[in-house]
Amino acid sequence: MTNEVTVPLLPCASIDDIENFYGVLGFRTTYKQRKPNPCVGVQREDLHLQFFEIPGFDPEQSYGSCLVLTEDIEGLHRAFAAGMRAAYGKVLVSGTPRMTRPRARKNADGWGGFSVIDPGGNWIRVFRHPATAPVPATTAAGRLAKALANAVVQADSRGTAGQAVRILDSALARPQADDDPVEQVEVLVYRAELAMVLHDPETAAEMLARARSVTLTDEESERAASAFDNAAELAAAMR
Repeated sequence: MTNEVTVPLLPCASIDDIENFYGVLGFRTTYKQRKPNPCVGVQREDLHLQFFEIPGFDPEQSYGSCLVLTEDIEGLHRAFAAGMRAAYGKVLVSGTPRMTRPRARKNADGWGGFSVIDPGGNWIRVFRHPATAPVPATTAAGRLAKALANAVVQADSRGTAGQAVRILDSALARPQADDDPVEQVEVLVYRAELAMVLHDPETAAEMLARARSVTLTDEESERAASAFDNAAELAAAMR
């Protein structure tokens, strides 16, 4: 048989909060009921999600998660980010709900991905569909890039931002003469993002300032453009 569809059923504390949040991301409500069991279904194109309400549920303790495979993670991320900016005036990068940025995942064979953590604490993990994407590059990376890759696994995949911070702080505490300045910028900006996740705006501001102070050539500035875009987004979210 073909054309089967799987729809995740995920827990939440409030179906109203879920409905409102996914509406911001461009989903429409397909079903909602209050009795006998509160539940809601949402849909965005071919992406279907359903949620059930549990009284007293703590989103911080949720293990709810699902995978979304798409041909265009950047386009989907841009659409979600635009919805957040329109509704909240910024992209949510800390607290619950929030959204990470698209990044290569060491623990997913280098495939790019990002996560949406919704009001129920569910991790909606978006990855590029391997059947329609080029094989990820396997170029050699410096020690800072390797530290960054390990930190991304901890924070963006496992949700252990504290462990990711320890990895990056250890790498930043031992600068070496041959460190790639672009990798330094990328690590500093990601460290700022993690500080925001951990509700530490002072450290976030310090890391962004350090990233801006790194001396770059024109070619290095082009390579660091994505990191500086992220830095600008983080700075906007801090206002």
